[in-house]
Amino acid sequence: MAHETNGSANADLVSTGREGIVPANRNQGVTEVALSFARKEAIVAEVSEVAKKAYSVVGAEYRGLTVEQMRALRVEARKSGVYLRVIKNTLAKRAVAETEFACIQEALRGPLVLAFSLEDLSSSARVIETFAKEHDQLQVRLVALGGNLLDPSELSTLAKMPTYEEAISQLMALMKAPVQKLASTLNEVPGKLVRTIAAIRDAKEAA
Repeated sequence: MAHETNGSANADLVSTGREGIVPANRNQGVTEVALSFARKEAIVAEVSEVAKKAYSVVGAEYRGLTVEQMRALRVEARKSGVYLRVIKNTLAKRAVAETEFACIQEALRGPLVLAFSLEDLSSSARVIETFAKEHDQLQVRLVALGGNLLDPSELSTLAKMPTYEEAISQLMALMKAPVQKLASTLNEVPGKLVRTIAAIRDAKEAA
């Protein structure tokens, strides 16, 4: 029995009776699978490279946001040096496996958008927190910093940390301050900046 096609839109498909519809060119299906696999591998590689450079990551459930709202979130993220990506959890787990964000693997559940902060510690947290205030559909599910998975409630704490420019400004001001003032303000500066300033203090005292 001759095979029939149904118009130009289905020119690449043939009817096979009870077997349904299959590609006229059997190699077409193989090619599509190969392309799909290649795209997934490219996404994993891209996100992995981002994760290796990132300072922090925030994962938020975006269920309920419209396409326009997601587009607006992407715009805000781009302005702040934040890499925003919606990615399947299985692929995300592979992408972060060999990075300090491997700690988020068990927390990757549900439809999530991942926001990686590329310019300072807190940009991703600020972008997500600010957007979530006006769009309550955006629900924070994970926060990670320096290889540690934090409670989602720590988002605000992370968001309040200084930007790169603010940290440099604080550092420059403290370097000009007397040793006593330098020591008294150490607790106000987070993380690596504290250790840097402490080293400067010790150097001044040894001089």
